[in-house]
Amino acid sequence: MKKTSLIITILLTLAIAALYILHFTGIGTGKPSVVESETGLSEVPAGNIVYIRMDSLLNQYDFFLDLQTDLNAKARIVEDDLTKKGRAFEKDVTSFQEKVQKGLITRYQAETQQNQLAARQQELEQYAQQKQMELSEENQVMLNRVLDALKTFMAEYRVLNNYDLILTTDGSSNTIIDGTMSLDVTKDVVKGLNREYAKSRK
Repeated sequence: MKKTSLIITILLTLAIAALYILHFTGIGTGKPSVVESETGLSEVPAGNIVYIRMDSLLNQYDFFLDLQTDLNAKARIVEDDLTKKGRAFEKDVTSFQEKVQKGLITRYQAETQQNQLAARQQELEQYAQQKQMELSEENQVMLNRVLDALKTFMAEYRVLNNYDLILTTDGSSNTIIDGTMSLDVTKDVVKGLNREYAKSRK
């Protein structure tokens, strides 16, 4: 009996706490506070937890899209270069095999050319690995630059709008499974980020 009474007391306490939070934060009233900021009018409840959809943000963030375009262009140049070198190597290998089959070169010449081709193949593989590492490093630097810009902006944005916490739908931590659309500030953040990026380009 005492156990049942304790559970009821806990439930009542939680219910009162929930009503208090809903009343004083504006959640559930259908009338979110409108906050004036540098990014424009943000129709989301002030002083609450809000979230951004990272995948949607990146797809609309001009800084990220420009960096990604540059990186993709470099990747295509590397790919074309490797394809060109690879085809030239394959052509030389085919030519060597034909000469051996037709008996157009001596055994010593065949061994020499075979060693040269093996060395070229190794150099080509090392070159491909090096370029892959360079592109991977540039990709990481790109992500770091975007993340740094995002963190800097979000720190100011949170204070300016009086939010307690800003979460993201992506990442290894603070993942949102579901959330009210009125708490989604993605569009407002994208607008602000693109405005800051446009200023920096000028």
